Amino acid sequence: MTATRAFVATAIVLLTLETGYGAEPPAGASSCTGCHSTQAATAEMRALNGMAASEIAEKMSAFKAGSLPATIMDRIAKGFSEDEIRAIAAWYAAQKP
Repeated sequence: MTATRAFVATAIVLLTLETGYGAEPPAGASSCTGCHSTQAATAEMRALNGMAASEIAEKMSAFKAGSLPATIMDRIAKGFSEDEIRAIAAWYAAQKP
């Protein structure tokens, strides 16, 4: 990860934590809303808003590593770096459920 990307990811996380919810989602977060928005979520695909950042990041990392069974999340998670996963997780955690 370049220094610029790391800086941007850190800034997004800090903005999110400071304001309670970030105005702009971090890069990649929009790919989650199709299945995990409050309107689209089901028992199998929970809404991410308000979920603990640690839980989101842990599951995304497990999908990425292939240690958590998935139909599509394993392929999606492989497209994100660990810093991007943490930024996405922090942003969703700060959103109102």
